[in-house]
Amino acid sequence: MGILAYQADERVKKVKIENDMLCVDLYDGRVISVPLAWYPKLFAAKKKQLLNWEISGGGYGIHWPELDEDLSTEGLLRGAPAPKVFSKTA
Repeated sequence: MGILAYQADERVKKVKIENDMLCVDLYDGRVISVPLAWYPKLFAAKKKQLLNWEISGGGYGIHWPELDEDLSTEGLLRGAPAPKVFSKTA
């Protein structure tokens, strides 16, 4: 009895912004949906800025040039929100 091995392809195919959610379609058919609130730069951005994205990192990342924000499919699949930035106050 043969077993077909599923070939994962975590490269970005399409990016959509829907109802304060970032939705990323991958080439293997999976869709990752995460809240924009996890990524403060994206959450605070204007719609035009959000729509100005490009695939980066050999297909495994998304870059927003106007926002200087980068996300990887690896981080999205892990469910990793942006790290909290702590500021020092005097």
